[in-house]
Amino acid sequence: MALPATAKTPPREPRTYPRGLALTLLCAGMLMVILDGTIVTVALPSIGADLGFSSADLAWVMNIYMIAFGGLLLLAGRLGDLFGRKRMFLAGLAVFTVASLLCGVATSPEMLLAARFLQGAGGAMASAVSLGMIVTLYPEPAEQGKAIGAFSFIGAAGASLGLVLGGVLTEAANWHWIFLVNLPIGVVTLLVAARVLDADSPAAGARGRADIVGAVLVTGGLMLLVYAVVKAESYGWGSARTWGLLAGSFGLLALFTLRQARVAAPLLPLRTFRSRNVSGANVLQVLTIAALFGFQVLVVLYMQHVLGFGAAETGWAMFPTALTIGVVSLGLSARVIGRFGARNVLVAGLLMLTAGMAYLARVPVDGSYLVDLLPVFVLIGGGGLVLPALATLAMSDARPEDAGVVSGLFNTTQQIGGALGVALLNTLSTSRADTLAGEGKSAAEALTGGFHLAFTVGTVLLAASAVIAVLVIRTPPTTVVAGNAATPETATATATATATATDEATTTPADRTG
Repeated sequence: MALPATAKTPPREPRTYPRGLALTLLCAGMLMVILDGTIVTVALPSIGADLGFSSADLAWVMNIYMIAFGGLLLLAGRLGDLFGRKRMFLAGLAVFTVASLLCGVATSPEMLLAARFLQGAGGAMASAVSLGMIVTLYPEPAEQGKAIGAFSFIGAAGASLGLVLGGVLTEAANWHWIFLVNLPIGVVTLLVAARVLDADSPAAGARGRADIVGAVLVTGGLMLLVYAVVKAESYGWGSARTWGLLAGSFGLLALFTLRQARVAAPLLPLRTFRSRNVSGANVLQVLTIAALFGFQVLVVLYMQHVLGFGAAETGWAMFPTALTIGVVSLGLSARVIGRFGARNVLVAGLLMLTAGMAYLARVPVDGSYLVDLLPVFVLIGGGGLVLPALATLAMSDARPEDAGVVSGLFNTTQQIGGALGVALLNTLSTSRADTLAGEGKSAAEALTGGFHLAFTVGTVLLAASAVIAVLVIRTPPTTVVAGNAATPETATATATATATATDEATTTPADRTG
């Protein structure tokens, strides 16, 4: 029977699901994104041989993913504010899954690179809003800390799993499956997340347009910068072409900076750089991640092309580094930072990394894994101290209304540092190897000589980071939270939670990106 005209249909009760299920879905989406940052590493030689990449251009398989990811994080966070975080997360998962399929069926370098760029864009869309959704799910500080801890563990587990899975899949099947493995995870996560995650509205006060022009400028400038470094091998560092590309990249980045100073809703408000800790931590991250990502790619090439390791053997050989980083960052770093301070822990961790890279810079042609590589992999595990300390320092001076954008900046510099590091160290290594080969050295000797130069430059980057940390970084003051003295980690988590709550009511659109 039809209802009377004056009657109203009672509203449907929203479907409720356990918060743990929603957290699992967010972690599953992030697992795919993190996995693809490392799963490609071990398979690079196979990809290069199959698709016909040159030695220098092969680095773009990783670079273009990181550039798209890092360059679009700020824009993705802003779009999440404008259109809803759930919509942005689901759209990112969809883009990433489709791009993974395209990567898996790629038949040319151009097709693979285009699909990798699309993967990076999807990863930025999904990851830019994930942490904000977790904070909303778990507003209580104690529960929130555990949820963020689980989310962080997924990052460490994804990095570890990627190294092993990349080698196993490449050797057992072929490199195509390192991308196709994302399909079942992506489809299931997308379908379940569409029903389970709570629908959200655009953030209160989110008006205006996303700064598309700013996003284009910063992404274009960063991509051109990496391209200039990669092509310097063939053009020469002193050539007009190389300097023209560098000038173009710096010009685009300068235009981006000017736009951020003038536009009403900037992607990156320039006031965030007034803090020595914020600016210093981001500079340190670029240098440190550049060295670590360059190490990750080149040590794989050394093991496979010089020592003759297979893909699966390479993955398992590198597992101690990822495992150590995961164990240290999750089980030890918080206690050590709370006791000795983030600045002191950062310096100690950087010195460990510097020692490990310096030891690696003298690897012989007939190197032994136990003698020449395993000690390095353990020392590089010092990154498990460095990265949490950097995150703590980067957020230590952030005002509540700026916590979101400072977090977005930190994620961006991580991706850009990785892209630049892979491009720079791989280019230096290839150029040196070509020179030594021209002098009559054997292939193994020429390659090892190139790796020596690259790892020496990586050592210099890490040593410079330690010096900058001592000179620039200040020890954050102890923060009082709810009447109790808190460690910087507690203060950071509380500030982030406060900023997220404030997002919904008071801040401007520009302050809610990231």
